Amino acid sequence: MEDERVEEPEEESAGGGIDNNPSSSNTSSSSSPHRKAHSYSLPPIGRSDVGTTPSIKRNALRKHSLDEDRISSNPFIFPSKNHHHYHQPLQLGQFFTSDHLRHHNLPKPSPPRSSCSSSDSSIFADDDDSNNNPDSLSSSSAIPEFVGSGGGRGIFKLPLRAAVHPNRPPSLELRPRPLRETQAGSFLRTVVCASGQIWAGQESGVRVWRIEDVYCKSEGFRSSGIGGDEEAAPFQESSHTSPTVCLVADGASRLVWSGHKDGKIRSWRMDLPFREGLAWQAHRAPILAMTMTSYGDLWSSSEGGVIKAWPWEAIDKSLSLSTEERHMAALLVERSYIDLGSQVTVGGASSLPASDVKYLLSDNSRAKVWSGGYQSFALWDARTKELLKVFGIDGQVDLRVDISSAQDTYAEDEMKIKIASTSKKEKSQGSMSFFQRSRNALMGAADAVRRVAAKGTIGDDYRRTESIAISVDGMIWTGGTYGTLVQWDGNGNRLQEFNHHRSSVQCLCTYGTRLWVGYISGTIQVLDLEGKLLGGWVAHSCPVIKMTVGGGYIFSLANHGGIRGWNLSSPGPLDIILRSELASKEMSYFKLENFKILAGTWNVGQERASHDSLISWLGSAASEACIVVVGLQEVEMGAGFLAMAAAKETVGLEGSTNGQWWLDNIGKTLDEGKTFERIGSRQLAGLLIAIWARKNLRQNIGDVDAAAVPCGFGRAIGNKGAVGLRIRVYDRIMCFVNCHFAAHLEAVNRRNSDFDHVYRTMVFSRASNGLNASAAGSSSAVQLLRSTNSDDGRPELSEADMVLFLGDFNYRLHGISYDEARDFVSQRSFDWLREKDQLRAEMKAGKVFQGMREGHIKFPPTYKFERHQAGLSGYDSSEKRRIPAWCDRILYRDSRSVSVAECSLECPVVSSISQYNACMDVSDSDHKPVRCIFSVDIARVDESIRRQEFGKIVLSNEKVRSLLEVGSVPETIVSTNDIILQNQDTLILRITNKGAKEKAMFEIICEGQSTMKEDGHASERRARGSFGFPRWLEVTPAAGEIKQGQIVEVSVHHEDFHTLEEFVDGIPQNWWCEDTRDKEVTLLVNITGSFSTEVKTHRIRVHHCFSSKTTHSDSRESSRRIQSNLLHRSDFRRTGSTSDVIDDFRALHSP
Repeated sequence: MEDERVEEPEEESAGGGIDNNPSSSNTSSSSSPHRKAHSYSLPPIGRSDVGTTPSIKRNALRKHSLDEDRISSNPFIFPSKNHHHYHQPLQLGQFFTSDHLRHHNLPKPSPPRSSCSSSDSSIFADDDDSNNNPDSLSSSSAIPEFVGSGGGRGIFKLPLRAAVHPNRPPSLELRPRPLRETQAGSFLRTVVCASGQIWAGQESGVRVWRIEDVYCKSEGFRSSGIGGDEEAAPFQESSHTSPTVCLVADGASRLVWSGHKDGKIRSWRMDLPFREGLAWQAHRAPILAMTMTSYGDLWSSSEGGVIKAWPWEAIDKSLSLSTEERHMAALLVERSYIDLGSQVTVGGASSLPASDVKYLLSDNSRAKVWSGGYQSFALWDARTKELLKVFGIDGQVDLRVDISSAQDTYAEDEMKIKIASTSKKEKSQGSMSFFQRSRNALMGAADAVRRVAAKGTIGDDYRRTESIAISVDGMIWTGGTYGTLVQWDGNGNRLQEFNHHRSSVQCLCTYGTRLWVGYISGTIQVLDLEGKLLGGWVAHSCPVIKMTVGGGYIFSLANHGGIRGWNLSSPGPLDIILRSELASKEMSYFKLENFKILAGTWNVGQERASHDSLISWLGSAASEACIVVVGLQEVEMGAGFLAMAAAKETVGLEGSTNGQWWLDNIGKTLDEGKTFERIGSRQLAGLLIAIWARKNLRQNIGDVDAAAVPCGFGRAIGNKGAVGLRIRVYDRIMCFVNCHFAAHLEAVNRRNSDFDHVYRTMVFSRASNGLNASAAGSSSAVQLLRSTNSDDGRPELSEADMVLFLGDFNYRLHGISYDEARDFVSQRSFDWLREKDQLRAEMKAGKVFQGMREGHIKFPPTYKFERHQAGLSGYDSSEKRRIPAWCDRILYRDSRSVSVAECSLECPVVSSISQYNACMDVSDSDHKPVRCIFSVDIARVDESIRRQEFGKIVLSNEKVRSLLEVGSVPETIVSTNDIILQNQDTLILRITNKGAKEKAMFEIICEGQSTMKEDGHASERRARGSFGFPRWLEVTPAAGEIKQGQIVEVSVHHEDFHTLEEFVDGIPQNWWCEDTRDKEVTLLVNITGSFSTEVKTHRIRVHHCFSSKTTHSDSRESSRRIQSNLLHRSDFRRTGSTSDVIDDFRALHSP
């Protein structure tokens, strides 16, 4: 009887087994196996055993107490030795090997490249003794797997992956998403395009790309040693500075101005290699926003409502100083500021709110400036710097009072007037001022308490402004929380409100006839200027914090630091061609990586393991693993500890003494510091999960996030629940979740519910990157609202490419007695016991772990044992006599579906299990530790090569070129190229769009001004900042759109401006008269189309003839002169098309 083998019972997942003994009987039987049999498991199966179709033994179907569904009768599937595959119809809820799924009709990619040094020899040299798992497959072969039903749909639907994403336009990866750990101290916070360059502000300075280099090969690891840009387009980086918050491009001076967290403004030359130029201390607090007005002045804002204007005259003078005088330049401009807040403060009462000024926007078409915070706006005259209007986000004018109105407290209460705090200089004023300040302080405190109490409800936070932009038609657009878009006219009147998305708006960008909206969800939407939605797509996996236009693209900066370029015409026909062409070149940028993961779970029962136990469990098994994932349960328990852990969680604290002991000792077992590096951990009460990675793989692993979900005592206490870690490996998302579910045999539904709760509610988070949100320029809503990749409410675990669950799931054996279970275990009749496994039955019914996979169990049940009692005789012998059970399990899902099997960019993560066993010799706890080895293939994109292929398509594909030419510049004409103005004259310039198909966009800038010398010659023409107008000239509107075949009229007006003020430390000190010599400026009328960044230009000369006799003429004379100029056509010259540029100026004559 020693050699007698018993018939294989039918597997509950496959409905049958392979009879490897030809002499065995085929008689169906559902009776229990003979008790004296030595083995009830399959012998080892090699590739030589599967050359022909296996014989199938048909056994009677068994009914399960937890599942009345009948079982499939499909056989096992094994690979043949010639690497072709034997196929049978597959269904969910059955066993099969991972090798069966490695079949795909795509061309075979390059051989997998191992990320860690490994060989094909067995990882386990001494762990499979006769009492543990003598029949397990070698580590070089994949073992069969069981797949639960219910996967692939609903919240268990696999994330969509492809070589080119089918649901969004193809993008230019200027800077692929860097791993967060590589960006410490260098996160990108803002971006702007200027003069063929893309500038980005980061926490350590600025960097710049040339648009002509965006298709070039990456430079790889930089000499600085900072990672994250290995596949980015070539760029240059500044020396280290304080974190950059905002950027302003000044094309006239070929400078980029940057505002910093330390309150400084710095200038950077656009000429590469660039270097820092003029810099000065502008504010004491971080600079929040900057803009350059239509007259060349630089405005900046900071905390507490502070707004300063830096006159161009002072900046220009500082820039003109020699190198020897450069030390004086910073002081000169630093003291030249105009404090706009003090300009509108009377008797300590300010007309402006004291809140932070988050936004500054120059309306160049009307020569105005918008400033604003979350709840209010102010409108300024860019030329005179007068405050025109203060109004709330609802459009209501904000009434404020000066000191005289403070005497009428009753009227003040009725009007609900907000009075700003008094400056320090006014603290010595009378009792009325003291009363006013005290009352304001009390009102402010009460208002703060009210806002805190109302947090989370529909209040101010619900309606606050997050972004502002101006479109070419002169309309102002603001975006707020919950997706609100508001359209305003140039005078601050609220016109319309739109809502196309439920997420918070983070940034706005306009160009031509389109408005782009970036949301906290990572979505970008495209609207026309009427507010109609044209399209949208998920552009990034996290908030879009800034957008800018240049080189035919709109570039979007995500919160993680990645930058993508989208064609200005997207979504449109061009996307279809680009998608098809890029997909056809997939094999050129497709890379395949391979490594092994060791996952281990152990319910330690509040004990501390011996060193030998840790070596037995993890030591030898980790010799070839690149990633080690460990999940522990019951690290520490007890009512007092659980209560303390729950309290610590509420304030963001975690961990315990026992937990740290386990981390330290597992680290020692893995040779942490030399071979492995711990990349993350998370503890919730008695639950602990940690991940270690080999150092040679560490540079490809990052974005480590943690999560915890309590399931005990009303879903509030961590005695039961889950902890998880999410990492990014080769740009693929992997989630590892350590669970401890409800105990007891009958609590099946509760365990199912625990899993469902964990899967649906697990939200991963991370610590702040260290940059103050208010100073970073990114909205605080990023911290308040959770980012999601889609609008369908899918759990975060659903978005992962691989999810691995491990832990004490507590599923038991049903329908079997203690003695029967012990008897079957002693005979190693595990396949019989598997039919009684609650977890397997519930998975087959699609009630839990839907679509998850588990390796073929060929080890004894791991629960419950007497501590420190070795061997299978150690099962619970107390009076409770708990039935042995496989409580401790490891399950996973990867990117595979039934129809897609081979690793590819469509199915980027494919795993197989090479070992799945328990360490039965370890006796420190009442549970045995379990481990599983995964061999993982990952398909990734080489973004550097993909970007080069993208460039080849854009630059050489005829279809693409023809579509890009569709968005060309319409033909336009101007009514004159020469204009003569005297004091307060006004002339009308007419611009005609001769195109019949497309609107024309125009912008008028000043190329520069020259002064007529006494000898009759003109001085050198000098441009003001950002091509601003001289203060004596008004051009309205200076920007706009011209419909097909229509004409727009532009007023060119000379403004009486004889007296200039010089400010020192915000106080006017000197006055001087305007230069009375004749002046001449050159206006450039830049014309663009709707979808092209190509520009065509008309050049117009404006000559100012100064005449003292006409300076103070009355309004009637001025009116007659204006009318005369309008009717006198001899001064006008009609030009040809936009390609005709006047090189030589015509001789001028008086009207």
